[in-house]
Amino acid sequence: MMACTFFKSLRLGAASLLCLLASGMGAGQAWAHSSSNSYLTLSQPAGALALRADVNLRDLDLALDLDNNRDGQVSWGEVQARDAELQTWLLQGIGLQAAGQDCKLGVADLQASTHADGIYLSAQWTPMCPGVTDASRASLTVRYGLIFAQDSLHRGLLKVDFPNYQSTALLSPERPQAQVSQAESGAWRVFGRYVVEGVWHIWIGIDHIVFLLSLLVLAPLVPSRLRVTRWQAAAKPRPVVLDVLAVVTAFTVAHSITLGLTITGWLTPPADLIEPAIALSVVLAALNNLLGFSALKRWRLAFVFGLVHGFGFASVLLDLGLPVTGLLAALGGFNLGVELGQLAIVCAFLPVAWWLRRTPFYKWVVVMGGSLTIVILGLYWTLDRVGWLG
Repeated sequence: MMACTFFKSLRLGAASLLCLLASGMGAGQAWAHSSSNSYLTLSQPAGALALRADVNLRDLDLALDLDNNRDGQVSWGEVQARDAELQTWLLQGIGLQAAGQDCKLGVADLQASTHADGIYLSAQWTPMCPGVTDASRASLTVRYGLIFAQDSLHRGLLKVDFPNYQSTALLSPERPQAQVSQAESGAWRVFGRYVVEGVWHIWIGIDHIVFLLSLLVLAPLVPSRLRVTRWQAAAKPRPVVLDVLAVVTAFTVAHSITLGLTITGWLTPPADLIEPAIALSVVLAALNNLLGFSALKRWRLAFVFGLVHGFGFASVLLDLGLPVTGLLAALGGFNLGVELGQLAIVCAFLPVAWWLRRTPFYKWVVVMGGSLTIVILGLYWTLDRVGWLG
């Protein structure tokens, strides 16, 4: 009877793992768009208000199907051929208000610009806002809604660069508008906005989540010289909690170090190395679970690879071109948000793991099967991020 129950659980677990693997492969594809950003700049050069939006040609193609010759690339000629349609589309997705009244944007000056991840369409307007003589002292509202229908992970990164203050904001499907005023640029408001963004970044970052779970999955078991599947379940919760606390603390300290060093300019590793390294860390963390007694201490692994993940967290903030005045507030808020996001994941996973820890299902399906699945996912992400999968 016990054997039948075990194999029934194993079959159910295997089916669940196949679903996880399929969804993870999709997540590997979605990674290419998880860092998809448009860049908006609101400034006042020579006293005149200026609004600029830079949108990746790849994202334009998602929305407007610009690749007429189907060669897999969008040329500037294909963009220019759709000028009138682009003007309309941009005005539908971008807006500016002053004191509740719409500012007239008019016809945008369209140019091509180069960013680290490709060619962008740069659209620039000189907005006319009724009753506004000095935009830097007015209360403005920026609206952004481009690409959200095609990619829910897309973000609009707004930088405000006025003579008397600088500010930043992240625009998303959940928060498509940003208030722009000197009061909104205060440190506490910046801090609060970036707490939310830190939580969100963890929750949409499946590679960070999988890495964290890889480090936690063995916590409810007592290490021994036997195979992992024969480890005994922990009898008391205190050692389990201490083990989890050590892992989370090591990861937090490590990523805080590299996040701070990168944001302050002390370290600037290239993103094309960091993203594959994060994926590789997922592979090694899962493989470590399968080594049993010979495995490295998980808190040490969390610290070493936490340094790598910190570079990934920093890239999100660096995309904004943060002003000096908002740097510490944004850094502190984002870091706190990351910790709150991690804590939510731990609190959701640990009670379930504790409840299942005595079952063959947990040891064979969750620990062994889950770790093997994560190895496959991590390898897939690594190959995808180095460009070997096309």
